[in-house]
Amino acid sequence: MAGEKTVETTGLLGWIDRRFPLTSLFKEHMSEYYAPKNFNFWYFFGSLALLVLVIQVVTGIFLVMNYKPDGELAFDSVEYIMREVPWGWLIRYMHSTGASMFFVVVYLHMLRGLFYGSYRKPRELVWIFGVAIFLALMAEAFMGYLLPWGQMSYWGAQVIVNLFSAIPFIGPELAIWIRGDYVVSDATLNRFFALHVIAVPLVLIGLVVAHIIALHEVGSNNPDGVEIKDGPKDAKGHPVDGIPFHPYYSVHDIVGVAGFLIVFAAIVFFAPEMGGYFLEFNNFIPADPLKTPPHIAPVWYFTPFYSMLRAITADFTWILAGASVLAAIILFAKGKPSGIGRIIVFLVLIGLAVAFRIFDAKFWGVVVMGGAVVLLGFLPWLDTSPVKSIRYRPTWHKFLYAIFIVNFLMLGYLGTQPPSPVFNLLSQIGTVIYLGFFFLMPVWSCLGKFKPVPERITFKAH
Repeated sequence: MAGEKTVETTGLLGWIDRRFPLTSLFKEHMSEYYAPKNFNFWYFFGSLALLVLVIQVVTGIFLVMNYKPDGELAFDSVEYIMREVPWGWLIRYMHSTGASMFFVVVYLHMLRGLFYGSYRKPRELVWIFGVAIFLALMAEAFMGYLLPWGQMSYWGAQVIVNLFSAIPFIGPELAIWIRGDYVVSDATLNRFFALHVIAVPLVLIGLVVAHIIALHEVGSNNPDGVEIKDGPKDAKGHPVDGIPFHPYYSVHDIVGVAGFLIVFAAIVFFAPEMGGYFLEFNNFIPADPLKTPPHIAPVWYFTPFYSMLRAITADFTWILAGASVLAAIILFAKGKPSGIGRIIVFLVLIGLAVAFRIFDAKFWGVVVMGGAVVLLGFLPWLDTSPVKSIRYRPTWHKFLYAIFIVNFLMLGYLGTQPPSPVFNLLSQIGTVIYLGFFFLMPVWSCLGKFKPVPERITFKAH
C-alpha cells in the first residue's frame, strides 16, 4: 500500500526493525535525507564538530578512570596519568587539544551560518539550538579547565566565579553557592567535576540531537540560500537540486575528517601546549591559594569575551549609554521592524542607556560578556536582509563581515595580554564594534543593492 512503512522481514535486521525503527531512521536521516548538491568547504565543520564531541567523550571516560577529584590529589593524579598510565599522556593531550579544536570547528561552523544566513526562516530553531550548544560547550570547557588544579585552573576559576558576585541583590550568595565555599576549594572541584563529567555532557548531547533533528526537519541551507524543497522535484518527489546525504556527503566528509585528523595529530604529537595557548605553562604548577600569578587570563577560546569584560570601566559606561541612545534613534528612524516591534526595541535601548548609569561597571562587564554570546541567538530577527547568502549581498556587506572577523580576532588576542592603557582602549573600541555590528544589523543589513537570487542553486561539479 502506498505510504505504508516497509519492514525487513528476514534476518537480524528484520528482527530489530520489528522492535526498533533502525532502517527507517537510517533512511530518514541518511540515505533518503536530501541535502543541496552545492555544499562547499564550509560544510565540513558540522560533521567535524560531531567527531570532536566523540573524541572528547571517549578520551574523557579514560581520563576519569585515573583522575581523582580531590584538592590534595587532583594535580598529582593528572601527573600520574601523564607519566605512569600507559598511553595516558596521549589520552590527556587528545582531550586538551580536542577542547581547543572543538571551539575552532564550532567557531568556523557558526561563521558559515553567518555568511550564508543559515539562521533565517525556516531555520530559526536550528540556530537557537546551535547557540545553546555553544553556551553549554563554554560551561563544559570552563568546568573542565578547573580539574587539572594548576595555578591557572585555580585562579581562573576564582576570577570568573567572583564575577557572579557583581549581580545585584543575589550576587554574593550566588557566588558562594557556585563555589560551595567562600573561596575556590575542594568543594568547588568536586561539584565542577560532577557537572563536567555528567550533567553538562548530557545537556550537550541532548542539544546536539535536537539540533540535528530540527535541521533534518526543515532541510539544510546552502551557499546560495535557495530552498531546494520549494524547487522542482523528480518523479519520486525528491528535490532535483538535492542528493542523498548517504553515500554522497558521508563519503565527502571523509576528506574533511582526514584533513582535520592530520592537523589534530600534528598538534597532539608536536605542539600540545601550542605555545601556551592550548595548555598554559602556569597550569603545570600546582594550585597555590597563597601565590597569585602575575597575569590571569582564560584559555584562548574565552578571550574575546574576556576582553569585553575588561573593557567595561566606569568611564566607558558613559560611552555605552550614549551609544544605546544613538542606536535607539537610528533604529527608530531607519529600522526595518515597524509598529509595536520598533517601539519595543527603542524602549529597550533607552532603558539600557539609563541602566548603564545606575549599576556599576563590574556588573555591566558581566552583562556585556554574557550578552555578547546570548545576542547571537537573536540573529534571525536582527537580520532584515532580503536575501540570505553573502553571495548576493552588496560588496560593502562583505567588508563589514571582514571587519567583524578581524575585530573578533583582535579581541581574542587582547584577552591573552596583560592589561595596559593602549590595550584597554583597543578592547573598548572592539567591544563597540562587536555590539554595533549586531544592534545596528536591522538597519545596515537591508541597505544597498542586492543581486538577484537564482531560482535554483548554482552548482559546478568538482
